[in-house]
Amino acid sequence: VLNNKMDLKDLAIGIVFLLQSTVGILGNFSLLSCYLIRYYIEHTLKTTDLILIHLFIANSLIIVSKGTLETTGALEMKGFFSDFGCKLLLYIQRLGRSMSIGTTCLVSVFQAITISPSDSCWNGLKVKAPKHIGLFTSFCWILYMSVNMIFPVYTYTQGNSKNLTPKSDMKYCTTVGHDNLTGLLYTAFFVFPEVLLSVLIIWSSSSMVVILYRHKQQVQHIRSTHVSSRTSPESRATQSILVLVFTFLGFYALSSILQGCISLIYNPGWVLVNITAIISMCFPTVGPFVMSHDTTVPNLCYSRVRNPKIP
Repeated sequence: VLNNKMDLKDLAIGIVFLLQSTVGILGNFSLLSCYLIRYYIEHTLKTTDLILIHLFIANSLIIVSKGTLETTGALEMKGFFSDFGCKLLLYIQRLGRSMSIGTTCLVSVFQAITISPSDSCWNGLKVKAPKHIGLFTSFCWILYMSVNMIFPVYTYTQGNSKNLTPKSDMKYCTTVGHDNLTGLLYTAFFVFPEVLLSVLIIWSSSSMVVILYRHKQQVQHIRSTHVSSRTSPESRATQSILVLVFTFLGFYALSSILQGCISLIYNPGWVLVNITAIISMCFPTVGPFVMSHDTTVPNLCYSRVRNPKIP
């Protein structure tokens, strides 16, 4: 039941979460539908498209689970979820976040391998990688589903232990309070992998920018000498890469830092909690709109696969 004494600022935050969730769901489902329709018509999908489908599914899991929890929490709809339902949504949220970061890294690394020069050390993976992407993404889902079970199992164990740690009442769930083991588990299984994957995204994106710049320099002499108002495909691809990377790092890296602060603070404030929640949903929400304009890189990638002689 909606609390009559609900603060105006909580109502505003609830509306923000609701709008964010609506925009994110429409964006991810619209692009997901486009890829599925393409598969229905053409009976085939490019490797990058297959990875993006998993990314959009992961983003949708984050938005549905976290958006529902945050909206009901901000609107103070007490008793909307049972304890099991609440923890299930938290599990789905963590799973979606892990897969979203993992698939973003995968698509970035795959594109870097695909457009790498024919004399690079990654040349052998150009043919092998597309054949195993489906198996690799399935393995990622199984891995992250298993890893994210650690916290529900640990919470249940602590809840039935005689030496109970202090419990904290979140906006929507009652969870076991922080202890040293919880902090170590969170750092080992969530913070460190996210930092590592972010470094891989930076490395692969930087490699693509360098490759595209060298390619532009090599083909510049065979292009028209007349001044053209249109930018080159390499420049457009570079801009798309940089926009995607800065969007990812700006939102996910910042949310990781803020979540780390929350995990270390015994009683985090209202502002910190809500800002962290909003930022953590930004990339799953705006990511599809950024990627929907990022068509130059995949086109360049597959033109090089069809014609390996392109430098």
